[in-house]
Amino acid sequence: MEANMANPVTPDPASSPARRRAVIASTVGTTIEWYDFFLYNTAASLIFPALFFPKQAAFTGILLSFGTQFVGFAARPVGAAIFGHFGDRIGRKSMLITTLLLMGISTFLIGVLPTYHTIGYGGPILLTLLRVGQGIGVGGEWGGSVLLSMEWGARRRRGLMASWPQLGVPLGLVLSTGMVRLMTSWAGDSFDSWGWRIPFLLSAVLIGIGLYVRLRVLESPEFAALRDRAVVLAQPLIEVVRRQWRAILASAFVRMSEQAPFYLFTSFVLTYGTTHLGLVRDDLLNDVLIAATIGLVTVPLFGFLSDRFDRRAVYGVGILGTAAFAFPYFGLLDSKQAALCLVAIVVSLVFHDMQYGPQAALIAERFGPNVRYSGAGLGYQLASVIAGGPAPLIAARILENTGSSDGIAWYIVGCCVVSAAALLLMPARAGATTQEAPDTHPEPTPAH
Repeated sequence: MEANMANPVTPDPASSPARRRAVIASTVGTTIEWYDFFLYNTAASLIFPALFFPKQAAFTGILLSFGTQFVGFAARPVGAAIFGHFGDRIGRKSMLITTLLLMGISTFLIGVLPTYHTIGYGGPILLTLLRVGQGIGVGGEWGGSVLLSMEWGARRRRGLMASWPQLGVPLGLVLSTGMVRLMTSWAGDSFDSWGWRIPFLLSAVLIGIGLYVRLRVLESPEFAALRDRAVVLAQPLIEVVRRQWRAILASAFVRMSEQAPFYLFTSFVLTYGTTHLGLVRDDLLNDVLIAATIGLVTVPLFGFLSDRFDRRAVYGVGILGTAAFAFPYFGLLDSKQAALCLVAIVVSLVFHDMQYGPQAALIAERFGPNVRYSGAGLGYQLASVIAGGPAPLIAARILENTGSSDGIAWYIVGCCVVSAAALLLMPARAGATTQEAPDTHPEPTPAH
């Protein structure tokens, strides 16, 4: 450890090695946590209906499987509130170690979980509880990882610095989709019996890597300055909810156009393509894998562009692009042509990345450093309840009732309208007040 709790050492903001370690630790950690989270989503789309809900009609099993997926989303704001509170009181680093362990252990246990065929209803009940553990873990992860990276950078580069942890989404998606794709090829017909467990069990290895990286990182300079000046708030969560509830709600609703479509483009598309269109599962997995790989470039690119241009403008273009592409997306999929399906999935995630790259800085800048973990994390994760979690369920229900994708496309457009309004109404960044410090020597003041 670099310092003990009795005599903390303030990190040097100008230290390039320390800054690099912070960025690497944030990105590696978020990659591991999103690998775990997305792995569940893929399994919920492809195999969990048969493994944990076999007594239900086919479509009911799909809805129940997506229901367990939604539980994880519902738990994310709980994780954001718990870890945000302590992250603003104790520090970013210690919370990130805890969230990594919680997420990894939950995922590993899913890999050894007996199914319905072995223990009956105990299987889906335990699956749901472990999904709650995943949700709490990833809910507390995002705020800390983004802040640990962003608060090590100069204000003029915050879009880029905060976008590096956002790479955990495409990286996690690449790893999880790639592992499922690999195991379907290797295990063949045995994938549904035991092959699906291997990607979950590998989480244990990833936990070890993540802990090694995160234990070597220093606390963020901005939080260290708060601690040294003894201006850490006793109740940061209560304070930010009481004083900045509008910013929290705006942060949640501005994500509607990014998060809801994302889980349709990466999770629901597997169900839609295989069950409704009769497409080959492995082809769809390959398409998602290619699109996620492109995100390794586009996410930091749009974060960088948000530093060069207006952050809201870059985000707004992403909202408009998502809305405009909603109907063409399903038109390309419905063609059942392999090349057009690939174009649909790739382009859909590019518009997502146009929002996701600048998003971390856009949200985090609404809050001062002594309430930032709580405020940004809570606003970000509330979107999981109103957007990401319900999206596959809503899309599945629309498809069942209408037999057409038009209603789903209109749903995407509606999400974009809500996000556009939230973007316009979003409060000014906290840097416009006295809550933020100069770039060269962070000395935050209390949010009073």
